[in-house]
Amino acid sequence: MKEWWVQVGLLSVPLLAVYLHIPPPKLSPALLSWRSSGGYFTYKDQNIFYRDSTGAVGSSDVVVLLHGFPTSSYDWCKIWEGLTQRFHRVIALDFVGFGFSDKPRPHRYSIFEQASIVEGLVRHLGLRHQRINLLSHDYGDTVAQELLHRDWEMWSKTLVALQLCSLTSFQGFSPKRTTPGSSRSTSRHHLLRNNGFLFSILQYINQRKKHRDRWVGALMSTSVPLHLIYGPLDPVNPHPEFLQLYKKVLPMSTVSVLDDHISHYPQLEDPTGFLNAYLNFINSF
Repeated sequence: MKEWWVQVGLLSVPLLAVYLHIPPPKLSPALLSWRSSGGYFTYKDQNIFYRDSTGAVGSSDVVVLLHGFPTSSYDWCKIWEGLTQRFHRVIALDFVGFGFSDKPRPHRYSIFEQASIVEGLVRHLGLRHQRINLLSHDYGDTVAQELLHRDWEMWSKTLVALQLCSLTSFQGFSPKRTTPGSSRSTSRHHLLRNNGFLFSILQYINQRKKHRDRWVGALMSTSVPLHLIYGPLDPVNPHPEFLQLYKKVLPMSTVSVLDDHISHYPQLEDPTGFLNAYLNFINSF
């Protein structure tokens, strides 16, 4: 009798081959509209999707939105209109490997590359020396931390709001990848259908551990105002341990705690509460 793992392998290979050749589901009307209202710029031969909306008249403020794993810029859809009423420009991109951006393989995906892509987009849009506000979530938090570490002149006047998952790098908690079913983005299939490079994308977890001092240190040493918007039901950053540690390590940061039933995707689960918390932070300066 063949070893069990040989039998499993023989069965898994054809099933995987069939799965990878199943066409992805059609995009919903909402996603089609999202894509049609955006555009692309090129970063090192990779096509990067982004949206850039002009909003509030009389304001010069710009906000750049950095999405999490494993989703895309569509994570911000429920607060997009509200942001355009406050900011002159609202900008979001799909990191390489995510959403409507290219998904090269083989490819060594890294937080450093994603931060450079954000810098490339800022240059592409002619915003290199303009005040920019960063609003980040999950994977995007680590990208924001790398941008702070680089200490650009442009970031020196930036206000940063973090929906943190990235601080698991010093937290001591295991970075669980559970996500509440109610908050899943319909764009997830753009990444998850491409299992061939999922492992490469997930290397960001190891990168967080390896570069813990660099990225946590960036938050601890920055003069940029920081704000945490937190859902107490977040399974990635459990309450109250995470909040206690966050306040201990970053006492200069302000914090908004949303309702008890809000979890890891507050911008989708409670867009009104999230937007109010963010704008209260922005408007305090």
